[in-house]
Amino acid sequence: MDAIECIKTRRSIRNYSADPVRKEVIEEIIDCARLAPTGRGEQPWEFVVVTDENTRKRIAELADYGKFIGTAPVCVAVFCKDTTYYLEDGSAATQNIMLAAHAYGLGSCWVAGDKKHYCGLIAELLGAPKGCKLVSLISIGHPLEKPQRSKRPLSEVLHWERF
Repeated sequence: MDAIECIKTRRSIRNYSADPVRKEVIEEIIDCARLAPTGRGEQPWEFVVVTDENTRKRIAELADYGKFIGTAPVCVAVFCKDTTYYLEDGSAATQNIMLAAHAYGLGSCWVAGDKKHYCGLIAELLGAPKGCKLVSLISIGHPLEKPQRSKRPLSEVLHWERF
């Protein structure tokens, strides 16, 4: 799948088969994440891959709107050191994870991290060092659905020269 097709066809997936995701594929996906653009070249990210079912279920209990993490075979927690652009950097890495997962035929869904009440609890659960901020949680697995959500048309969102 080429990059344009990958971007245009990726959708959030919340329903997964129980089939495991190969470790080599997860490593390739995280390798794509570490290559995301970063402000001032700081690369503040750290990635925790969670495959343990009990830990994923605990994360699912804690995360608002992330109950499906408990049934996904993989959850990736994206943490960033508290730099000036940690949120932008972590978000770029998160998007790379989702696109790479889609390119491998996997589904994923971004669950908010930063500024949520459960961030500290998940950071503690996963052993994150002090000063690391949870930017996102991403479920990954073999999709059992193919959502066809509509997006706003280009004509509604594109503005030339001025808003």
